[in-house]
Formats: sequence, C-alpha cells, structure tokens
Amino acid sequence: MDLSFSQEDRDFQQDVQSFLKAAWPQEMRDKKSRSALGKLSKDDLVGWQKRLAEKGWAAVNWPKDHGGAAFTPTQSYIWDLERAKVGAPGVIPFGMSMVAPVIMKFGTDEQKAKFLPPILNSDVWFCQGYSEPGSGSDLASLKTKAEDMGDHYLVNGVKTWTTLAQHADWMFCLVRTSNEDIRQMGISFILMDMTTPGISVKPIVTLDTPAENFQEINMVYFDNVKVPKENLVGEQGKGWTCAKYLLEFERGNAYSPALKGAMAHLRGAAAAEQDGYGATYSENADFMKRFNQVDVEILAMEFTEFRILGALAAGQNVGPESSMLKTRGSELQQSVTELALEITGNYASPLDSSTPAPGDNFQSVGPQASNGVAQEYFNTRKVSIYAGSNEIQRNIMSKLVLGL
Repeated sequence: MDLSFSQEDRDFQQDVQSFLKAAWPQEMRDKKSRSALGKLSKDDLVGWQKRLAEKGWAAVNWPKDHGGAAFTPTQSYIWDLERAKVGAPGVIPFGMSMVAPVIMKFGTDEQKAKFLPPILNSDVWFCQGYSEPGSGSDLASLKTKAEDMGDHYLVNGVKTWTTLAQHADWMFCLVRTSNEDIRQMGISFILMDMTTPGISVKPIVTLDTPAENFQEINMVYFDNVKVPKENLVGEQGKGWTCAKYLLEFERGNAYSPALKGAMAHLRGAAAAEQDGYGATYSENADFMKRFNQVDVEILAMEFTEFRILGALAAGQNVGPESSMLKTRGSELQQSVTELALEITGNYASPLDSSTPAPGDNFQSVGPQASNGVAQEYFNTRKVSIYAGSNEIQRNIMSKLVLGL
C-alpha cells in the first residue's frame, strides 16, 4: 500500500492551508478556545459555513452537479487533517451531510430545488428526529404517528436527544404511518418546518451543559402538527430505506485527524502541567504509559483509515468498515478526553463556565483547546451511543463479517 500523497494531493494541501489561514482568522480561533466546550454560536458557524460555500468546499462529498466539492477520499482526509491542526470546525452535519444525500437519492425534483441550494449556502438549519423515549438503538420501535389526512399528515409524538433543535428551521423525521408485522415497513421519512404550530422544543440540561452559554440536546413534542404531503421523501412506508442510507453518511467519518490534533495539544500540556508530585505529566511514567497506548491505537486506526481510503479511491464501497470506524473512533475519543481530564486535575469543575486568562491550567488543556475540559469529558460519553450504539455496531460487524 502506497501511503504517500501524490503531487496533486500536496498541491491541494497547500491550497487548504492558505484558505484556512485567511478564512479561519486568529480572532475566531481565540473565540473558540475561550468558549466552554469550544462551542461557537449559530451565527459564528453559519458565517464559517458560508465562507466554505463561497470557496466551493461546504459540501465536500456532494457531486458537482449539485454544487458540491466532490472531494476525493484523499482530499477529504487532507481537509479534515488540516482543519484539525488549526481547530477549524467542520459543517453542522444534519443538513449538509445527512439529509441532503437522502434528498438527492430519494427526493423529488421539487424537493431538490427547494432544499439543496439553501442547505448548501447554510440558509436553512436542519435537525434530526430519530430517537424517542424507549426507541433509541431499537429505532424501528418508534411510536411518533403521522396520520394520513388526505393532503397532509397529522403528526403526534415526541423525539428526544435532538441536537441543536432550538436553532433548527427544519427537521427530517422518522414517523409511523402504519402498523405492520414487520415494523420497519410502517415507517416514513418526512421533512417538518419547525415553525409549524404544535411543535415545541424543550432543553435537556446535562452535566456538560453550562446552561447560560450553550444548550445542545432537546426534547421535541408534536401536538397535531400538520405536515404537507409534499414533504414526504421517497414512498410512504419506505422511510426505513432512507434511514439506512442516511446512516452510511452519519457513520462514515475519519476520526484520526481530529484525534491526532487533540493528542498533539495534550502532549504540550503534559510537558507543562504538574502532576501533584513535583513532576510534569510527561515525566510521570504511569500517565505516559497510558498516553502512549492511546497514541499507538490512534496510529493503528489512521492506517486502517488509509486502507479504507485506498478502497474508496478504487471504487469499492465501505461495508462493515463504517461500523468498525464508528466503534473504535468513539472509544478513542473517550480515551483522549480521559487523558485531558486527568491533566486538568482540580481545575476540571464540570459546571464552571468562567473564562480564565490564557496560560491558566483550565485554559490550556482539552482536545478542543477549550476551557471546558470536564464538559468535554461528559459530552463525549455519548459518542459510543449515538448513530447506533457500539453494541449495535458490533452486531452489524458480526453479521456482515462472521455471518453470525
């Protein structure tokens, strides 16, 4: 396997570095480092995504005929790698990376014309309506009902863990349009305007949430919500097909670029911070044994990602590898935040949303260079659950690889 970049790839890497230097200026880097969890406001994120759209890089995996960048797998990896080095965010995935591919494949021409251009330019913000109380990993057991009323659906039910729903203009939502012996056959995929009467959003306050600064997850309630029939994507009762297709995009991410960036930051912090016994963490043999173990595991994952990149470049599809990447990548994300929390020590107050001066211990550590190390730790506990829990991913791998 040839692991070297081509000259064309290296030229692209230089282009990315030049773009990031201009489009992700120091003031935004500083703002991100000062905010709890490294989170930016909606206006900050939309402004960044509009700059990406102007460059033509907002939708890296969209085909060019829809305005996408159509990056090769290697270019996508380089883009993620260079972004991680400077702490620049990606795009909010729900519109650009998740529902848009579904609309491209299953949507009508009218739906494509209505939704794809504003998604590309970040003029609309989507959220995901999948999980419900009692229907998470067993998503096919969802109960939110959409009753066929002729020219519209009447939706009643509730969704939970809905990320950034308080900012969303639209939701893509799985609803039950019929009760079948095979539960997946009665599910439909619809698009819902979040300003529709009957929709209410209520925050879920968690340990990682400094409530006055940032709210991430929500409950969303539907009380006799009217949804026009033209907002059905694909066929009625065939929403499970859309849902499975969408999950390919939700799970198929490279983790090693961001993880390598986090470890580079932690390496510097370990050399500077005292372990409480008169030595730095980089001089603490027990800590460095665990640090180096995580570092090696990230390197192993990076080489696995390179192998998958090579397969994608050769026109092959990713199968169980997407589940493998999601499982291992989420576990390593958690390992990195555990190291960060240990270095932070007594400064890791879960609910402290203050902003220390640059150079303070609380300021100087954390995968996102944020002051919310404990918040980051708690927030990252969920990554092994969303997009299909790691237990579900292992079942998928067992079935596809071992035939069990």
